[in-house]
Amino acid sequence: MSEPVLLIRGLERSYVTGAGKLTVLHGADLDVRPGEIVGLVGPSGSGKSSLLHAAGLLERPNAGRITVLGRDCSDLPDRPRTRIRLATIGFVYQFHHLLPEFSALDNVALPQMIAGKSRKAARDRAEVLLGELGLADRVQHQPAQLSGGEQQRVAIARALANAPRLLLADEPTGNLDPTTSGAVFDNLYALARSQGVAALIATHNLQLVGRMDRVLALRDGHLEPYVPA
Repeated sequence: MSEPVLLIRGLERSYVTGAGKLTVLHGADLDVRPGEIVGLVGPSGSGKSSLLHAAGLLERPNAGRITVLGRDCSDLPDRPRTRIRLATIGFVYQFHHLLPEFSALDNVALPQMIAGKSRKAARDRAEVLLGELGLADRVQHQPAQLSGGEQQRVAIARALANAPRLLLADEPTGNLDPTTSGAVFDNLYALARSQGVAALIATHNLQLVGRMDRVLALRDGHLEPYVPA
């Protein structure tokens, strides 16, 4: 089999609270391979977001090893971690976090320009991605002129704009009604699959997990195969 895009071993993450030390990850192990879509489930507060933030090199765990495309990123300084995020990892969150003053097109073009692509090339790719997500007639609209589902589709296009090898999604449909949620997930799934990215998707929506290649449950700080009730 191909080597994992993301490999995590022995991940530990704890926080200091008013009630004392709270450990949310306790020796978590994970691998996600190219083209694989992996679901992540668990109750609120179980550590799903902490795991995604660590996997995306946004937070440093207390212990453990994180390898992205064969490179051990566990002890890297901030600057190379930022370069790896920009070149390799795409993020989709529950809230779209689009820039309100920019059009849908420019929201998707901007991260490409930050990565060094010309404005024309970035806008051309943004237009293609938005078209694939059914937004060809909405590219010049600002976020406030788009529905919630349309805004999240723009966020998906932005996450995939730099052709990442790893896609991390944290409750990407959690802020949408059931019908819109299903449609947006279909878009995310189809585009991720067509681009062959390794995807790790945290969700509370158990109706969506059956679409994924495999699903892991986070319990007591450990990852284990999800078994439906």
